[in-house]
Amino acid sequence: MRLAMVLADRMLAASAMLPMEMWRAAASTAQGRGLHFAFEVDSVMAHPGKSVSTQAGIDLVPSAEFAHDLRYEVIYLPALWRNPRPVLARSQPLTRWLQSQYEAGALIAAVGTGCCFLAEAGLLDGKSATTHWHYFEQFARDYPRVQLKRQYFITQAGSLFCAGSVNAMADVTVHLIERFFGRAIATHVERNFSHEIRRPFEKTRFLDGDDLQHADELIVEVQLTMQRRLQEPLRMQALAREFDLSPRSLDRRFREATGSSPLAYLQQQRIKAAKALLESTNLTLAEIAYRVGYLDQGHFARLFERTLLVAPRAYRRTVRAKIFAVEPG
Repeated sequence: MRLAMVLADRMLAASAMLPMEMWRAAASTAQGRGLHFAFEVDSVMAHPGKSVSTQAGIDLVPSAEFAHDLRYEVIYLPALWRNPRPVLARSQPLTRWLQSQYEAGALIAAVGTGCCFLAEAGLLDGKSATTHWHYFEQFARDYPRVQLKRQYFITQAGSLFCAGSVNAMADVTVHLIERFFGRAIATHVERNFSHEIRRPFEKTRFLDGDDLQHADELIVEVQLTMQRRLQEPLRMQALAREFDLSPRSLDRRFREATGSSPLAYLQQQRIKAAKALLESTNLTLAEIAYRVGYLDQGHFARLFERTLLVAPRAYRRTVRAKIFAVEPG
């Protein structure tokens, strides 16, 4: 995988350095456990220049330039100290690059006023977001199309993550590390970088379209497990055993809590994830099918059409037409 840390003048160095150190710790741990994982980190400039000045008084030098043909799996946007407007005004190349990386399927995480980069790129329009509490009012005025969630330190809108503080970004980073390295390595990194007991990422963030608001905590854990492992061939009998339930008890409790069977919920989550990928990426249907747990592209396409009454390709054309339509002046 390739990971990009965006550098910008007047940034908080910790907002980039902490995630970078956590990812390197994850890669080192994986290697120590015999897991071979190709891993590269680039630091790129948000605006023209040879280096950036940070609030810590340390100048940082980028290792790479923006390349629209180079795809990153994860991108971090740093927090900016005090008023971010002067930096944002010089960052048009960054916004275009973020748009192309988002469309290619990158996971993008921003912290504090760095969330303004996502808003400037138009990626948060109609979506949930947060930022540093001190900048709430200005953010709301500058980006009225963004759904600002003031009561949350973390928001997730598809592949876009916003964190209100560096500590919250550490929680986002643990979550992202788990997606690539697995739960064991993510937990190891979390223990080494945060000694206190923390609530799970999934229980502290606002997620667009959240469906975990019910009283059965065990079923919430089952739902989160399903969401984390969409790509895996989950079997309900094995899942029930994992939570010390019989298949019958799992089905009963799941229906009581959610109004749906476990299998129907899993299918719903896979189709939901596929919709997001069709809307925001240029991945092929085969790649999307694989990412959401279907090895057979034809089966995925038939299931998608049966669920939404539209074929995946037609859905993508319709949604893209709406997203990129030019509004009359």
